[in-house]
Amino acid sequence: METIEVLPIRVRVTAILRKALLAGEYQPGEELSLTEVAAKLGVSRTPVREAFQSLAAEGLLELRMNRGAIVVGIDEKFIRDHFELRVLLETEAVTRAARREIELKPLLELQDYAEKNRETMTEEDYRTYNQRFHAHIWRCADNQKLYDLLSSLWNGPSGGNLGRDPDHERISIGEHRQMLYFMESGKAEDAGAVMTRHIERSMENILRSFRASHTKK
Repeated sequence: METIEVLPIRVRVTAILRKALLAGEYQPGEELSLTEVAAKLGVSRTPVREAFQSLAAEGLLELRMNRGAIVVGIDEKFIRDHFELRVLLETEAVTRAARREIELKPLLELQDYAEKNRETMTEEDYRTYNQRFHAHIWRCADNQKLYDLLSSLWNGPSGGNLGRDPDHERISIGEHRQMLYFMESGKAEDAGAVMTRHIERSMENILRSFRASHTKK
């Protein structure tokens, strides 16, 4: 299978933490330890430190000198704003890619792999497949600024905060196939419509998790 690029580790670590913060896995005022997060994710402290800095710039964390970071409280509008921007940019990216009549073989091979192995993929396998699929579309939109912005917004699979969600993964893989069908057919607007639904569904999953986490208080 032809290789499709994987985002840098600092971006992947940021995405994992961003998703956890948006979904309410950490409570406002909770302290995140640089060392503990690095150990949990199996990475060095450097990409975690970079992730903390990025998330602090977004208003999700407050940095503490030599003490890691403190979780900042957010509301549902913060989450909606995040995903609405993703909708706008990702819909534009897939529409541009479809209009450019890009070489789809790498994406088709990646999609075939995911469909054949869906039942046996690990959580990391699915996360990597999902990231590669989206990032390749961003790259094929042929706009570096657009690619950089989408990389900075990436939050990975949005199945909620209750662990893996097989139904979410199954539906997402199916939506990816629909996008590819419309891209192959040159139906750019239809591909964009699927992407819009795809991201909006993810937003609703995160909002449900966020509400559930606050109901427990």
